Amino acid sequence: MPRYMLQATYTPAALAALTKNPENRAEKAGALLEKLGGRLLTFDYCFGEYDVVGIFEAPDETTASAFSLAVTSAGHLKAIKTTPLLSVEQAMEAMRKAGAQTYRAPGQ
Repeated sequence: MPRYMLQATYTPAALAALTKNPENRAEKAGALLEKLGGRLLTFDYCFGEYDVVGIFEAPDETTASAFSLAVTSAGHLKAIKTTPLLSVEQAMEAMRKAGAQTYRAPGQ
């Protein structure tokens, strides 16, 4: 099943709510993904531009997009980014295909 990385930043209000009443958001995200036919693989909090990073499986891009839209629509996120992931094997196949091609740069 295709894998995706979701990065999200909470709103200040959401961070305040979680600080006052901590809750396991991985359980909520995982349950939603299961309803959509996917599966949460990892859910981690992090420092930096994003507060959360999750890796999940979804049957297709439409399902991955539905998950992203559903979690965004709750209003507790101020930024979200969903990225399709390639396995090493998929990336190597892409490299082989690219290596067999030629492409002229502009002006050459």
